[in-house]
Amino acid sequence: MISGAIPSSLCKLRSLRSLDLSRNNLNGSITDFPVNEYNTNMTDLRIVNLSFRNNNLSGEFPSLLQKCPRLIFLDPGHNQFSGALPAWIGEKLSSLSFLRLRSNMLYGHIPNKLTELVNLQYLDLGYKNISGSIPRSIINCTGMTQTRENDDLRDAFTSGVYSAGNELVDYTENLTVLTKGQERLYTGEIIYMVNLDLSCNSLMGEITEEISALVALKSMNLSWNNFNGKIPENIGALMQVESLDLSHNDLSGEIPSSLSTLTSLSHLNLSYYNPRGKIPTGNQLQTLEDPAYIYIGNPGLYGPPLSVNCSSQPKPIPGENHGDASEDLVSFFLAMGPGYVMGLWVVFCTFLFKRRWRVSWYSLCDRLYDWVYVQVAVTWSSLRGKING
Repeated sequence: MISGAIPSSLCKLRSLRSLDLSRNNLNGSITDFPVNEYNTNMTDLRIVNLSFRNNNLSGEFPSLLQKCPRLIFLDPGHNQFSGALPAWIGEKLSSLSFLRLRSNMLYGHIPNKLTELVNLQYLDLGYKNISGSIPRSIINCTGMTQTRENDDLRDAFTSGVYSAGNELVDYTENLTVLTKGQERLYTGEIIYMVNLDLSCNSLMGEITEEISALVALKSMNLSWNNFNGKIPENIGALMQVESLDLSHNDLSGEIPSSLSTLTSLSHLNLSYYNPRGKIPTGNQLQTLEDPAYIYIGNPGLYGPPLSVNCSSQPKPIPGENHGDASEDLVSFFLAMGPGYVMGLWVVFCTFLFKRRWRVSWYSLCDRLYDWVYVQVAVTWSSLRGKING
């Protein structure tokens, strides 16, 4: 429950390696104090693990972090930092393996410089105002393309400290990670988590084929964006992925059959993204929990596990126009209008040149008027007589 601003004197701790200020009530900006009396001539800091998530910090993204080139783990998520997503992260923090900027007020495109972080294996930009498309250069993040054990990340999460009894104690960070549709607690095994989360943004365009090269991914969440086009056909190359969420997008086309080859998959969400065709079959897809929910909101899909099968899909009638209903209505009125005008013109010309027909028509109208008038007068008189009686 610590409140107030982060003191600038922390920059005097040149040997500090791990700083965890998360889950407090810290507020204010930390943009200004890199130029105070403590660090006018400040050399690079040795810190490798920095977390101040879940606070009320605001202002621009702290430029002080440019003085922390050894950072491996950085988590300023769930704050109120604003401004453009800084490109210098990819230039100044070349050692980053874990970057979580989730739930801030940052905006802009994903900088290409960010994809130059070759060790990056965890990137979370969820719940922001990120626009543009996924850079094709994301394939440069070899931390997501190669399965390996990251010893540097292990050191960032575990550090030896001496207790009062002069005993060496290992401290291991506990983290909650949004994956498989829920928040899960990770401790030491976080070093094996390879994650890409770009959910709840304004990203658009097609999902780049290069994303299928991130074969070390354990979790990928691209939901609640404006992606269009088709799911990459070679998405089945993500053999390590356990959680995949592509829901709430503008994607189209059929679900790639290669999806059924993901033998590690345990959570899948393809709801509300408008695919069409038959759902692919495969042993792994049949083992997923709540299979009907996976495809909800997609009326163009059919086949198991949905109750809709191919035979129940509406079939086109030969010769029938399957265009928009509004186009049919416009065509109807365009065809009827000239006929209506032509009919009136024929009647008008007939009465103009055929005097006998014209006299007969007016006589018929007069007789019809007189008959209606008499009927109305008699009925009215009868009703008045009944009322007065």
